[in-house]
Formats: sequence, C-alpha cells, structure tokens
Amino acid sequence: MNNYLTLAAGVLCAGIGGELFVRGVVGIARWARIPAGIIGATVAAFATSSPELSVAITAAMAGEPQISLGNALGGNIVNVALVLGITLLISGIQCPRDSLKRDFPVALITPLIIGILALDGVLSRFDGLLLLGMFLTWMVTVIVEARKQRSAAGEILAERRGWLAIILCLAGLVFLIAAGHFIVIGAKDIAASFGLGEFVIGATVVAIGTSVPELATTVVSKIRRHDEVGLGTILGSNIFNGLFIVAIAAIISPISIDWREVAIVSLFGMVTVALIWPVRSGHIERRRGVLLLALYTVYVVTIFRS
Repeated sequence: MNNYLTLAAGVLCAGIGGELFVRGVVGIARWARIPAGIIGATVAAFATSSPELSVAITAAMAGEPQISLGNALGGNIVNVALVLGITLLISGIQCPRDSLKRDFPVALITPLIIGILALDGVLSRFDGLLLLGMFLTWMVTVIVEARKQRSAAGEILAERRGWLAIILCLAGLVFLIAAGHFIVIGAKDIAASFGLGEFVIGATVVAIGTSVPELATTVVSKIRRHDEVGLGTILGSNIFNGLFIVAIAAIISPISIDWREVAIVSLFGMVTVALIWPVRSGHIERRRGVLLLALYTVYVVTIFRS
C-alpha cells in the first residue's frame, strides 16, 4: 500500500510541477529573447531529465549500470511513444519542419549509435567519452543558433520580470524531481516483487517513473498552446538521455550488456522518433498518437518476452 501511495504522491507532484515549470520556461524564453523551442530543447529538456541523471549516477556508482542504460534508452521510448502519444490524443501538434532540422536527426541516430557501440557486449569508458563529445558538439550548435535568433523586437516585447520566471521554473523543477523520485521508488519496488531483471526494470518501470516530468511538461504545454516547448522538451530530453546520461554512466562504470536487449530498445527508439516527423504543412496528426501508443504496447510486450 505504501508503494501505491508513493506513486499517487508522485503523480500529484507532477501535475503541480508541470504547470509551474511550463510557465517559467515560457517566461524565460520571452525574457531572454530566445525562441521557446530552443529553451524547451535545452533548459526544459535537461531539467526534466534530472531524474534520469540521478538514477544513472546512483546506479552506476552502486555497480548496477544496466539500470542506467535501460532507464536512458527506455525513457526515450516512453518520451515519444507514451508521452507524446498521450499529448497527441489531446490534439495534433503544429510544428514546422524547419524548427526540427537541428534536433530531429540527432535524436533519430542516437539509438543507432548506442546499438553499434554495444555490439561487443560492453559500453566502455572510451564509448562514454565518444558519446559525450557528440553531446557537446550538439550543444555548441544549439548555442550558436540561439545567439543568431535573438531579435531586437523580442527585446521590446520581452517579459521584464525574468526573476519571476526563474522562480517559477525552479519551483516547478523541485516538484518534477520529487515526482520522478516518488514514482521510481514505488514502481521499482512493485516491479522487483515480480522478479524482473535490472535492464528490464530500467527500460520499463523506472523509465516511466523518470519520464513523469516530461509527461507533465508536455501535456501542460499542449493545454497552454505552447507546442514548441513540449516537442522541444521531448527531442532535447532524448538527446540528453542518449548522449549525456549514457556517457556519464559508462564513464563511471563500464556497462556489460546483452546486445540483443539493447538492439530491441534501440530499434524501437529509432522507429518512434521517425514517426513524429511532421507532414509538409508542419502538422503532426492526432492519429499518430494512437499509432505511438500502439507501438509502445508492442515494445513493452517485446521487452518482457525477450
């Protein structure tokens, strides 16, 4: 019963944190004169991925890096197939292709790269450094683009109360981190009682728990009509999980893995990201949400059977 109460507390914190965090992120974007999509792909994505980072460091230092890898890769599938699938059921998302051309290719190939690095059955410290180098290259690209897109008009129309936006963002982040923490504790104990393995627990149960911040942020962004924040958060979070969090876990403790398990998760990761590429008009239809949720169901069945 305590585990289920912990899960309920996590869901409550996620709702409160999502509302505060989205308000803060949009405020920071206006105040800093930077497009909300870029803020979503960086500040919001990194902040909502903090539970994954916490789990990765803790698990790697405890000698259980398989949970870190499963959590990061499984979390990416949860972000797109489950989180974005639920969001699309509310209504379609309008997002021009041009706004995705920086982040979409990186999010798409990241699972493939990890799958290739895992062919020898281990993600070594060198592999971790390679992934970290790719992440830093992407970050430099984002920073350069952000500097180019600042405009004089934005300075005139921007939100003057930057301090308030930052406070809202921090307050929301506290609730989101608490939500991920509560849900991971409750869900992990419940899953362990059924005798699941470390990688499977990380790729499914823990991945859902640590993706609650992304779910709350994306759904609230959809309701508040800030689609660019929600989609930017999803893609940025996937890149952060795949390139930064996996890299840190591997650097702390090389990850010995079953390549077949990683191959399954990597394949589903690529397919789910490919499904969110918008049509020429820049629209991602509601029916894609149904398809993503169906794909997530297939993924869960496959990973358990494997």
